[in-house]
Amino acid sequence: MCDVITIGSATMDVFVESDDANIVSVFTKNKKSEFMSYPYGAKVEITDFASNVGGGGVNTAMNFANLGLKTSAIFKIGDDIYSDGVLESFKDKNVDLSNIIQDPKISTGFSIILVSFQGDRTVLAHRGANAMITKQDINFEAIKNAKLLYIAPMNGDSTKVLDDIATFAHENNVYVCFNAGSSSIKKGFNYLKKILENANIVVMNKEEASLATQIQVRPDTRDEKFSEELIHPDVKEMFKKLKVRDYQVIVITDGGHGAYAYDGKKFYQCPIFEGPVVSTLGAGDAFASTFCAALGRTNADIGKALMYASVNSAGAVSEFGATQGLKTFEEIEKSLAQHPEYKYCIVE
Repeated sequence: MCDVITIGSATMDVFVESDDANIVSVFTKNKKSEFMSYPYGAKVEITDFASNVGGGGVNTAMNFANLGLKTSAIFKIGDDIYSDGVLESFKDKNVDLSNIIQDPKISTGFSIILVSFQGDRTVLAHRGANAMITKQDINFEAIKNAKLLYIAPMNGDSTKVLDDIATFAHENNVYVCFNAGSSSIKKGFNYLKKILENANIVVMNKEEASLATQIQVRPDTRDEKFSEELIHPDVKEMFKKLKVRDYQVIVITDGGHGAYAYDGKKFYQCPIFEGPVVSTLGAGDAFASTFCAALGRTNADIGKALMYASVNSAGAVSEFGATQGLKTFEEIEKSLAQHPEYKYCIVE
């Protein structure tokens, strides 16, 4: 039996940073969008370059193991140089890989991450094997024997297994944490609701929550200053729509504004834990998986779990590679002890 089994993607990530990247903001009355751009037709100089493994299945498995949980992982890879890199990355990690799927007929996932001077990123992703997980690939007995099933964002045909594994885990009294990805969300709320109904913890970023609920976050106007509130009223409405079971905790992350949680009675707001930002890739994986693990560490204290998650997420973004800056529970608690001013808020 393991403490946690994760299911998600595995990729080889190549990070590319260029000071010639431009950040372009576009405003309308109801929406703000930002784009990364490069001079068209130009040869752009690379400022920095690195490669590492990534993907939600890999990132979260490594994080859970680093936090001291007995961990197993389910992800699908090919039989190529990229799969060699993925498997090699687990060489000194305490993660059970007996449940991974390897198919020599398909390619391992591969991503090029374009990093801006602000530390944010745009990802060019080749899904490969990540989009081809089938029900027959999954060791349901391993899920049954775990305490927690962590479902990382999945894509392509792999999303077809989500309902089955979430339902199976719930029926076998396995705690379920669902980090919904855009591929699942785009299937519509009725599809998503089936999975939500079997999840104890649901984590999304604000953009995903808006897409899932079809609730747009209104910008400030002359008459209404929504930004002055700790939690935007439209975000509160997202929470209420996403929470479909009494026992659920819903978490919405909001980039530089921190993260929020809702348990049906109280809203929680936690600011970001300040630190250097090299690349934001993997921040969401670090945050969501740490939050799940920290609930056990803190006696289900939602506010403290948000703080633990924020500290570890700050560690993840401080280095290239989604798993390079991850902290142990002891290191997280040391960071919090060094910053007693860092607190969460409860919003009624």
